[in-house]
Amino acid sequence: MQLSVIILNYNVRYFLEQCVLSVQKALKDIDGEIIVVDNNSPDDSCAMMNQRFPEVTLIENKDNAGFPKGNNIGVAAAKGEYICILNPDTVVAEDTFKKVLQFAKSKTNLGIVGVKLVDGRGNFLPESKRGVPTPWVAFTKITALNKAFSKSSLFNKYYVQHLSEDQTGEVDILVGAFMVMKRELYLEVGGFDEGCFMYSDDIDLSYTVQQKGKVNYYFHETTVVHYKGESTVKDGTYMNRFREAMQFFYKKHFRNSPVFDLFMRAGTLFFALAKQKKKVAVIVPDSYILLSYNEDLRIALEVSLEKKVDRHEKDFEKLLISQSISGLKRFEVIFDNEMLDFFEIIKLMELFKKSGLTFKIKPRGSNFIIGSNDSNDRGTVIVIKS
Repeated sequence: MQLSVIILNYNVRYFLEQCVLSVQKALKDIDGEIIVVDNNSPDDSCAMMNQRFPEVTLIENKDNAGFPKGNNIGVAAAKGEYICILNPDTVVAEDTFKKVLQFAKSKTNLGIVGVKLVDGRGNFLPESKRGVPTPWVAFTKITALNKAFSKSSLFNKYYVQHLSEDQTGEVDILVGAFMVMKRELYLEVGGFDEGCFMYSDDIDLSYTVQQKGKVNYYFHETTVVHYKGESTVKDGTYMNRFREAMQFFYKKHFRNSPVFDLFMRAGTLFFALAKQKKKVAVIVPDSYILLSYNEDLRIALEVSLEKKVDRHEKDFEKLLISQSISGLKRFEVIFDNEMLDFFEIIKLMELFKKSGLTFKIKPRGSNFIIGSNDSNDRGTVIVIKS
């Protein structure tokens, strides 16, 4: 078997449904398997999996085992030469695994491969490629100095900003939302460290693989949607957890540093004060554009959304250009996956990422639309009234 895709789920039933659907389509011409590990979700994730995807291997944990242990359980059951660690809040394109496997097989000293990740509006997510978070590098991240001085090599190492988003190359750290590597290597390094603190598990695995003499790569030739962006609302709790995660990583691989702790505590305070003054705008569409052949779907969406929905079947790029430059209304685009495949949807999202448009997807065979209007947003699901 070529590839095992491991999806660790907790309480995101609708995102999981769309993710598995996209993975199935991407595995169409590949000898592969999907393994979903559920960490005792209180929603109906497992019932949905058993009903809609009975052919998928489902492992139901009796408690929330955490990210490292949950993925280790999934990999232990895998049969593929390669594994993909994949978040449930992702959408892969139909060509994703084919391209990644072709790239991986071309490398003789392969570590981990990551891909170009975008948020729910098609914007590139910088955590797709990262550097080793030394005390200074972590400090530039937590104080946002890496953003303020993105052109400076002194400040831009956290997100490897010397390597553009459209340039494949060697990197140190990859994000756990999408990781492809040989299963044998994963087992050799012990997989995810189950003692890892939250937010440091993917950093730790990437660095451990690198210390084995392997090379990690950022691969830009396929794009995957990651709805949650950096996964968690950026409040004081998040930043304290980030600081503790960096302390865990630094203590494990280097040495305990009072200077590091001082840097991080100062950065956390700075971040908290800055966040108190910053408000995130909520985007509420005035009307909707449905790209679909299905008139019954348009009618059902108008009832569910209680707003006007215009349906279109062709000339999508011209249509979206005209709507994005009008500036008269806030439009949200709904992609019908019955008509457009995930590759086409992702391509349009990237093409119109700066247009002011927002996006939702109606997955094939599902009764909901799903998406996210901000990289810090946990995402929105709207069930379609029948």
